[in-house]
Order: sequence, then structure tokens, then C-alpha cells
Amino acid sequence: MSSTTTAVRLSLRSLREHRRRLVGTFLSILLGVSFLTGTMVLGDTLRANFDTLFADANAGTDVVVRSADVLDSPGTPGGVRAPVDTALADRLRAVPGVAAAEPSVQGAGQLVGSDGKPVGGQGPPTLAGNWLGDSRLNPYKLSEGRAPAAPGEAVINRGAAKTGGLHLGSTTVLRTPDPVTVTIVGIATFGDSADGMGPSTFTALAFGDAERYLTPKGSGQAASIQVRAAGGIPQGELVARIAPQLPAGVEAVTGAAATQESTDMVSGRFLTMFTTLLLVFAGIALLVATFTIHNTFAIVVAQRTRENALLRALGAVRGQVLGATLAEALAVGALASLGGLLGGIGVAAGLKALFSALGFSLPTGGMVITTAAVVLPLLVGTVVAVGSALLPAVRAGRTVPLAALRDTGVDRAAEGRSGTVRVALGAVLVAAGVPAAVVGATDGPSVTLTVAGALGVLAGVVVLGPVAAAFAVRTLGAPLTRLRGVSGTLARCNAARNPRRTSATASALMIGVAVVTLFTVFGASVKATLDATVSSSFAGDLAVTAPSFGAGGSGVSPKLADALAQLPEVRQTVGLGRGVARIDGHGRTLDVTDPARLAGIVDLGRVDGTLDALGTDGLAVSRSEAGQHSWRLGQSVTVGFADGVSGTFTVRALYEGGGLAGDYLITRQAWAPHRGQDSDTVVAVGLKSGVALGAGRAAVEKAAAPFGNPKVQDRDEYAASAAGGVDMMLSVVYALLALAVLIALLGIANTLTLAVHERTRELGLLRAVGQTRAQLRAMVRWESVLVAAFGTVGGLGLGAFLGWALVRASDSAGTGSFAIPPGQLAVVLVAGLLAGAVAGLRPAGRAARLDVLRAIATE
Repeated sequence: MSSTTTAVRLSLRSLREHRRRLVGTFLSILLGVSFLTGTMVLGDTLRANFDTLFADANAGTDVVVRSADVLDSPGTPGGVRAPVDTALADRLRAVPGVAAAEPSVQGAGQLVGSDGKPVGGQGPPTLAGNWLGDSRLNPYKLSEGRAPAAPGEAVINRGAAKTGGLHLGSTTVLRTPDPVTVTIVGIATFGDSADGMGPSTFTALAFGDAERYLTPKGSGQAASIQVRAAGGIPQGELVARIAPQLPAGVEAVTGAAATQESTDMVSGRFLTMFTTLLLVFAGIALLVATFTIHNTFAIVVAQRTRENALLRALGAVRGQVLGATLAEALAVGALASLGGLLGGIGVAAGLKALFSALGFSLPTGGMVITTAAVVLPLLVGTVVAVGSALLPAVRAGRTVPLAALRDTGVDRAAEGRSGTVRVALGAVLVAAGVPAAVVGATDGPSVTLTVAGALGVLAGVVVLGPVAAAFAVRTLGAPLTRLRGVSGTLARCNAARNPRRTSATASALMIGVAVVTLFTVFGASVKATLDATVSSSFAGDLAVTAPSFGAGGSGVSPKLADALAQLPEVRQTVGLGRGVARIDGHGRTLDVTDPARLAGIVDLGRVDGTLDALGTDGLAVSRSEAGQHSWRLGQSVTVGFADGVSGTFTVRALYEGGGLAGDYLITRQAWAPHRGQDSDTVVAVGLKSGVALGAGRAAVEKAAAPFGNPKVQDRDEYAASAAGGVDMMLSVVYALLALAVLIALLGIANTLTLAVHERTRELGLLRAVGQTRAQLRAMVRWESVLVAAFGTVGGLGLGAFLGWALVRASDSAGTGSFAIPPGQLAVVLVAGLLAGAVAGLRPAGRAARLDVLRAIATE
């Protein structure tokens, strides 16, 4: 009989006889593979759904005519293009082969729901435009009602109607950003059945209204012209016919190319970032699983020392014993991975529901399962299982026949030659990682160097774990001797007696807690930075805002600041808007405002030059930005705008920056000829001396109500709302990390269960000399708590350090704040200890149910 066949038979027999010992391993792989599969299936499904959604909706558009130049800038996905002349549509209709040509006016427009609250705007864009009369060119299809025909009529997408509680006949406000009262005359789907273009909202107006409210000149301009070909004419041929009719700076692209751009923007940016984030957490879950798997097989191999030695004495070679252990891991890994593939479908559906519950609704459609989404998770799960069991398997193969004649001793990982090597290796990793992380965080800074140092520190801590485990557990467990008497003392000794096992068990939880702590510290630091920014730079009393996270929201009407300035309670107001321009060859964000009024209510720090004289050709630049370009006062800078016009501007003021104002300030007069939709992101309000905050707020809210009822906040509320996205991000992170923590707890429970089996005779003797079932249960539970405490405390310390390094490394301007949130970290600590107690319930119950006589008789 071949050695391979023998190994397989041995592994199958071992699986049958000891299957309960590998339940934790099976579940760890199953959960990790389920998350990996779910992530891949969800990504493939969303890509396919978005592709189908855009392809179906734009199937009738054969050519898109638009500005050829696109101005890219941070925060403007897809870039900004200049409008085209709507009169061009008449010229295109005369081109042979053109069946229809319609101007498409597009802009920002945010609906106010029936409850007075804005619909959307916290991420995905809120769009408005004109209703295209040609049904084949129009991506939206009426599901109820009719098209808008008269001023003040609107069609909204079905998703916006559901979210806002709006229906046919509803009258509401559309922020453009100036408030426009509209009556809902139709509800539409995107394509044939989707509630909208993904999670975006869309409001369609009659063409005249769209021109009036969404274009800078009020008429004569459109974002693009949609063209439909006469039957049988290929898109490429129609582009060739149209191109000679176009003015300079305008291009024609096929409808297929425009659709592909839309899908690439979603798939290449949003979905890539989305799936990468999920894959990172799937990787963390699988990393945690490796510790559980390795620990399980290490314990199982230690428990089978005599059995393996007898096999060696009977003639089994090292390769057969090693092969039997690896075959066992292979079988468990393959079966768990197969189960994980099935579980991944449910995970994909659950993740989609999770993000929908958090406001990131995603397009509907059937699940798409690709070959890669099946093969890769299956392969990864199997390789993780076999790889994690490799070292224990090698150790099993090295078992000598004489070991059958003696008992196995306690693992002493921190002693002898192996302990010396471990200490040396761990010390080198930590000694190299800590300085790299510190240098990367403080000198430069460099995120890459910081990450490399962080990985070195993490590896070093894991390697040094067995060396520190005994001391750490004895220290953490010192109070148990007084609080729990003999049970506490025994729990402390049991947790410290096998440092390698304790460390391996706790390391899985330590990694999970470290990542939780890292994000908690990073989030708290971002919020502290935002709070400090508002506190130090915002000298106003109130802030008036509208949702405008990312590309979403329409902002606040620029007329609002002047309206509020007329209130007797108000000392001063200033609006702060945003624009995009090309400066020094790169897209940059401009703050559009009245710089002199801004300086009276927002602290710009030391100002060199004068803000009063910017005029229509002056710039105010932050000192850090000017330093990067070696600009000085009076220097000329070329500024290119999205409408294709470039001009020479003079640097007339330098300021500190780093607060509410960005790196560039420009007056509204300079911006007006080049603007698209003009809006403010915030209107800062300063109250007169002696006006109570409550009274001033009430007056401002009343005056702002006709402008679409924007939100009025005091300084503290404004700072808190600015950090609202951080809380949302942390909620997602905690939900995703729950799987890794769950796998770590499974590892603790599995290790204790195996330890109970290993110590059966010892536990029986304890019962025989008078230990009660309650004391035995308490001993095992407290052992679990001590292991969890070691992992949790280590994770808190490691995560806090890595969080500090990441905060400093990502703060290139040096203006950020570092914050340790003691309350949140205390919750993490308590949660870790409670989770350890829960993980010990089942092993403790099993230990308490042991029959005393049988336990004593156990070999």
C-alpha cells in the first residue's frame, strides 16, 4: 500500500473519530470564505447590474455631442465640461441620417420630501434636468402620470418618490439651489424598471424651466445634445457625418462609448473602491482564521503525540504522518470552502441590504456568479487551511517512536533555543517596525513607510506573543486570586501554563481588536480635527447648510447670505461656495466668496496683502499652496475655467489656510462669467452683540425657510455634522469587522474545548478532591476571559499606536489633531472581556458535565 493511500486512510479515520475537535476550524474557514465569496459575487453582480442598467437606459442614444475638454478635480467624478449651444441641435437635425436631436440640460437639484427634509444628498448626486420628449433618447420611462409641459411641473424618479413620500399631485420644493416650487405630474423609472440611476435622484422639468434654473445664462445652453440615428445607420458612421458640423471645442462620441464611460466611472471608481474595501476585510477575517486553524491543529497534533509515535513504532514513515495531518486539513478546508461558497450568496445579499440600510442603496438585479468567484474562494480557503496546518503537520511528522513510552510535557515556547530565536526575531521586527512607523508618521510624512513599519510591528508582536503571554496573563489575572479564590488562581495558572497556545489563541482576537481600535482612533482624530478647525477658524454663531457630501446635494442659494444680512439680529453673513478651475496645469477647487466679508467671520490667520482688492482678476492663496509653487504676492497665475476660457490672475493675498477656507479664494464677480450653477456650501452668520443664540437662531430659521428650509446649526452642531460621515464610515467598519472578531471568538472556544479534552483526567481529579461543578465552570470561564483580556489589551495598545501613526502620516499639512477616545476604547475593552466570557460558556459547561470516575481513568 502506497504512503499516500495510507495517509489518506489515517486522515479519514482521524476525521471520523475526532470530528468534533475540528468544528471551530471548519466554521472559521466557512465564515472567511463566505465573506470572500460574498464580496466577489456582490462586486460582479453590481458591475453587471450597472452595465445592464446603463446599456438598457441609453440604448436609444446613438451619438452624444458635448464639449471636448474635461476639467478633472478632486470631488468631481467624471470631471466638469463646458455647456454646448442648444441651437446646435437644429443644425444636427438637418444632418442626413439624424432621426432626432435633443438638448440635454443637466444640473444639481435636490427635492424636499413631504416631511420637509431633503431627499438624498449624502453621497450619490441629486440631479435635475429637462424631460427629453423623444422616448428613445430619454433614459427615463414614465411609470405613472405624464411628462412636464408647463412651468412648475416635474417628473421624479420612483426611488426619490418612495424616499421622500411624494406622489402624483404632490407640491414640493426643488433646490436648484434657489428654491423652485414644483408639482409632481409624473413618476419615472430609469430604463424599464429601475427606481433610479442607482442611488441618485432625478427631477425632470419642462425645457424652459430647466434652462432657467439649471444653466448659468438662463437659456441657450445644455450639457450635451443627444442624437438618435435613422434606422440602419451605424453609430460610428453618424459620428463621422456630424463631426464636420461641430464648432471648435465640441466633439461627437458614439452612444456606446458614452455609455461605457458611465459604466467605467461607476465600475472603475466607485465599485473598485467598494469591492477593495470589502476584500480588505475579507483578508482580515481569513488572517484571523489562520490563527484559529493553526492553533487547532497544533493542539490536535500535541494530543496525538502518543498515537503518532505508535504509528512510527509500527513502521509509519515521517511522510505518512505528515501527509495524514495535511490530508485532514485539506479535507476540512475543502468541505468548509464548499460550504462557504453557498454561504457567500447569503453574505452578498446581506451586504447589499446593509449598505441599503446605511443609505447606500444599490441597483437591483439577479445575482451574477462568475468562475473566478467560485474558484478563487475555494482555492483560498483550501490553501489557508493547509498552510495553517503545515507547521503542526511537520511537527507531527517529527514525532519519534520513543514518545509512545512517555507523557508529553507542557509547551515551553519561550524557553530554550526556540524561545531565544523567537525573542531575537520578534525583537528585530519590532525594532525595525517601530522606528519606520514613527519616521513615516513624523518625517515627511510617508503613508507607505508607515504601513510597512506597522506590518513589521504587527508581525513582531505576534512572534513575541508566546514570550509575553505567561507574564501578561499572570499580571492580568492577579486580581482573580483575591476575587475568585481557588477557581481564579487555577484559571490564571491554566492560561499561563502553555504560553504558545494562549498567544496563538489571543493573537486572532488581538488582530481584530487592533483593527477596530485603529479605525476608532483614526475616526476620533478626524472628528477632533474637524472640531478644532471649526472652533479655531469659525468665528460665527450659526451655520446654514444643505446636504452636500461628495457630489450629492445642491447646496444653498447664494441669495440667502444677503437675505439673512437684512435681519436686525444679524451682524454679518457670508456665503462660501465652491468652483473648479485649472491652475498650474491641474484641477483645483476654488472657494467662491466675498473674501473681505469672509475674513470678518472666518479666521484666515495672518493675511499678507489685501483681501479687499481681489476684484475680478485677483486670487488669495493659502501660504502652504503658494510655497509649493514658489508664488509671491503680485505674481501672475494662469487660471483656466471649465467653459474653456483662461485668464491671468494676480496673487494679491496670502493667508494661513487649513480652516474652513481652502487653498484658493476668488470673488463672485471673478467667478460669475465662468460659473455653472452657483451655490454656497455654507452661509456663516454672526449675530449682533447681546442677541441670544436661541432668538437669533429662530430668526434665521424663519428667514431661511423660503429657501428650501436648509439646516441652521450652532457652531457645535456644525462641527458635529461635519463629522457625520466619519460616524457612518465607522458603523460600516464595525459591521464588517464583526466577522473577524466572531472567528477569533470561535478560536477561543475551540481552544478551550480542546484543552478541556486534553485535561480530562486533571479535571476529574479536581472534582474528586472537592471542586464543585460551579467552581469548575468558573475556572474555565475565567481562563477564557484571561485569554480574551490578553488579546484585547494587546489589540488596544497595538491599534492605538498604529492609529497614531496613520493619523500623523496622512496629515501632510501638519494641522490635524490626534485623539484617543477613552469612552469608545473602554467599550471595546469591556466587549472583549464579555466576548471572552461568552466564548468560554460551552467549554465550561462541557467540563462541568464530565463524569468524575471516567475522567480520572482517562489516559
